[in-house]
Amino acid sequence: MFETKTRRARVLLQILLALLVLPFVFPLIAMVQGSLAGSGWGNYRTVLSLPFLPRFFINSALLSAAVIAIVLACTTMAAFGFSKLHVRAKEIYFWMLMIALTLPGVVLIAPLFATVTQIGAYNTLWSVILPVAALQIPFTVLLARNFVDGIPDELVEAARVDGANTLKTFRHVMLPMMKPITAAILVLVFIASWNEFLLALLFLQTPQQQTITLVPQFFVGQYNNDQTKVLAAAVLTGLPVVIAYICLQRFFERGMAAGALK
Repeated sequence: MFETKTRRARVLLQILLALLVLPFVFPLIAMVQGSLAGSGWGNYRTVLSLPFLPRFFINSALLSAAVIAIVLACTTMAAFGFSKLHVRAKEIYFWMLMIALTLPGVVLIAPLFATVTQIGAYNTLWSVILPVAALQIPFTVLLARNFVDGIPDELVEAARVDGANTLKTFRHVMLPMMKPITAAILVLVFIASWNEFLLALLFLQTPQQQTITLVPQFFVGQYNNDQTKVLAAAVLTGLPVVIAYICLQRFFERGMAAGALK
């Protein structure tokens, strides 16, 4: 672990870290200040008075929960299989999955739109849940596999000697030991799914199905562009993510550090 042993080094390191944080803090400060301009807290009251706002929060929560469940289920099983199971040509499959990391989501919009309309999922949460989950899985599998590689193979062999089959080994040995990386993946996927905007904008057209990230559009139109209320809506949208990260920060950092190194 990197340590600073002198007072001068600690001060210089603290100054460096503060300078690195400033570019990220200024936009947040500007957003909060802008949301309080004009009517002040009245901007927040206007946003909170939107009739469909509770539904937007519920839809975002359902979307995030479904995406997290799909990603965690697929990621944990895939990481276990790629790392500990003897599967023919598994490295080929793994790198085929990694190729998906190079695909920007925007190039998939046209085929996704055609697929969603063809299967009748347009204007449903599933039209956003499945693509968002699919786009998250390659990166989460990469993190989780690196973490599982660090788990001794002797544990798997011991479970097999005791009579456990593959499913029991995964459930009773692997899953309990994957808690740190699972927590990190949970935070990452929650942030990505809660903040999803482009797919929600394209595929969710009615207020009954729309998510919280689409609230700012109610204050931007042909004859209206109230930026103070747009910023207030942005602050309210980001609060759940900030709270979730603060609550899970310890697990997130531990999981990311473990998943990034073999």
